Amino acid sequence: MASPLNKIVLAYSGGLDTSVILKWLQNEYGCEVIAFVADLGQGDDIEGVEAKALATGASKVYVEDVREEFVRDFIYTALKANAIYESGYLLGTSIARPLIAKKQIEVVEREGADAVSHGATGKGNDQVRFELTYMALNSNIAIISPWRLWNFKSRQDLIRYAQENGIPIPVTQEKPYSVDRNLFHASFEAGILEDPWSEPREEMFIMTVSPERAPDKPRYVEIDFEDGIPKGIDGKGYSPANLLATLNKMGGENGIGRVDIVENRYVGMKSRGVYETPGGTILHTGHRAIESITMDREVMHFRDSLIPKISELIYYGYWFSPEMEVMRKTVDETQKDVTGTVRLKLYKGNCIVVGRKSEKSLYSGEFATFEEDTVYDQKDAGGFIRLNALRLKIRKMMGR
Repeated sequence: MASPLNKIVLAYSGGLDTSVILKWLQNEYGCEVIAFVADLGQGDDIEGVEAKALATGASKVYVEDVREEFVRDFIYTALKANAIYESGYLLGTSIARPLIAKKQIEVVEREGADAVSHGATGKGNDQVRFELTYMALNSNIAIISPWRLWNFKSRQDLIRYAQENGIPIPVTQEKPYSVDRNLFHASFEAGILEDPWSEPREEMFIMTVSPERAPDKPRYVEIDFEDGIPKGIDGKGYSPANLLATLNKMGGENGIGRVDIVENRYVGMKSRGVYETPGGTILHTGHRAIESITMDREVMHFRDSLIPKISELIYYGYWFSPEMEVMRKTVDETQKDVTGTVRLKLYKGNCIVVGRKSEKSLYSGEFATFEEDTVYDQKDAGGFIRLNALRLKIRKMMGR
């Protein structure tokens, strides 16, 4: 029996793991369990979750709509940095966890609770993301990680436990893979996906149509950026959450944003993940296009050198670390004047840049033209090349 606790705030989703955990915490610790549910834009999955938590035994349920904060303060922060993990993953799950944990700590302080809990397994990244955030925001909080404490060894064990205890769950023995969905993406893992040679079933996807079934006619869209932040679509302004939702619909209809990768988890093992990030893919492509005409070359190259580290910090769970704070401020500085409009063509899984313009553009047709001009003397390039080749010539002369 663990040490006596007063109240536990559980990050609750209504899925298999947290449904079982809610009941297990009550039985194991004999105290109040408060369920916290973050509405991150998971859609229909949020409906009925409060009633389900209460029916499973929660003393109180908090359901908080954090969609605008999620996009404004988390997704857009990653977008400005062009954060992408291992060249493929746009960090849709990774970036949501610190927000959920932050809100849990707010409930802890509101309720006078002394412990938090989550449903992350002892093999994955989420346990690290949750717990690093808990400790960064409340150094005295007790943390309960059931997957590292109980005797269950697999999700099949949880399914049996749920059935034995009358807990309704959305997972069956025949379809054991899990889904994590929010406004930014949907991710899929486990089950048949654990075989990296096995192609995902088409019926699994929930945000996008397959490129083969996408419309035969391309969809053009224009996105307005201001200081690196998306502000409007086709000349119309949107709030952060509504802008992303609108692009999700456009991208999803055109098969944009599917990724199938084997990634390196922080704990050391490789894991296969399948992701849908339609709106996020459009935004990343558009953001890069605006940067291409508004950012100084050396500033861009310096910021790009930070991308692997920033992406790693997000993936590993160090959102509230001092190094991440410094990098956020640095990236914000690089985004001044990343302002303008990009035109994109969405067609059968492809997001293609076809135009970009900005009043703050550094691009000059007069300088770039191959035709006759008055601003650039091509003879100057000879000395430039000779100076840059000097070390190469010396190396050769020395017989190296």
